Amino acid sequence: MIDFSQFPSPCYIMDEELLRKNLSLIKNVAEKAGVEIILAFKSFALWRSFPIFREYVDHSTASSVYEARLALEEFGSKAHTYSPAYTEGDFPEILQCSSHITFNSLSQFRRFYPSTVGSGVSCGIRINPEYSEVETELYNPCAPGTRFGVTADLLPERLPDGLEGFHCHCHCESSSYELERTLIHLEKRFARWFPQLQWLNLGGGHLMTRADYNTEHLVEVLRSLRMRYPNLRLILEPGSAFTWRTGVLVSEVVDVVENRGIKTAILNVSFTCHMPDCLEMPYQPEVRGAEKGDKGEYVYRLGGNSCLSGDYIGSWNFDHELCVGERIIFEDMIHYTTVKTTMFNGIAHPAIGLWTCDGQAKIYRRFSYEDYRDRMC
Repeated sequence: MIDFSQFPSPCYIMDEELLRKNLSLIKNVAEKAGVEIILAFKSFALWRSFPIFREYVDHSTASSVYEARLALEEFGSKAHTYSPAYTEGDFPEILQCSSHITFNSLSQFRRFYPSTVGSGVSCGIRINPEYSEVETELYNPCAPGTRFGVTADLLPERLPDGLEGFHCHCHCESSSYELERTLIHLEKRFARWFPQLQWLNLGGGHLMTRADYNTEHLVEVLRSLRMRYPNLRLILEPGSAFTWRTGVLVSEVVDVVENRGIKTAILNVSFTCHMPDCLEMPYQPEVRGAEKGDKGEYVYRLGGNSCLSGDYIGSWNFDHELCVGERIIFEDMIHYTTVKTTMFNGIAHPAIGLWTCDGQAKIYRRFSYEDYRDRMC
């Protein structure tokens, strides 16, 4: 159990034991299914923890020149890179830092592929199966009018020379059964090109570390796909699955205000700055020691310390009256948090730490005024 007294407030704290549990499960799935599962930096990129990850996975996926460079310099291997659009200025460094490059359109492929010849980089194209069960449109890459991927009607019967793989991403915190249904649509539209390929990247969103996820079914689905297309190397690149429920965000109450019978505990963190998915998705996170809902004696909204009117989430029912200085712990705050945080309003950024397997508090980073100032110059 984490000793929170050893960490400052606010602070993101990752639990190494929980992280290794997730990593072990992911490695086991990859070995049983005969596929490669790689870490997506878009969900998690705390590079000081990469030595732990490298004990379980060999590669990572990048969506920008900075992420690709992080893969090479800090993860220690070249990235599987995809971006909606590459630029002339960034592409030479992307090429240097990548083992695989996926293009979003045929025009981008034609423009940049000549630069890759002789580099050893394997090139692919993102495809759009025109099917997704993601209900929140903000996270649905197959929504009507999407800017992501090529539909089957735009591909020539004979793929261009040098195009070796397809990349398909249309999941978000999805189950193996959603993947199974997606493959029906994917194969119906694109299977005729599979004999021309070397690899198929099934993207992210496979939440295999969630408690109710059927990993045995996932293995069966992937094995069956490999049997149908033995020429294809299968790649999955989940983000959230790696750090799902592996840590918390510790905050504390700085004031309690009341308006029209609604009590709000104002915290030293911000939802818009430090937990943006709570407002974007949206969803109400779990709070340790509290129940969701507006029934009870001690019901509070939790408010962020920014000037955005909507910087709050609620309601929670506590078993006592909250007081200034009391710590509030948000569960499952490691994935899609530190990679998306901002310094809006100049609000202090939470520290980042690790609770090690041997019960030690390791502080990866503390942030200061200078971090804010130097971003603004």
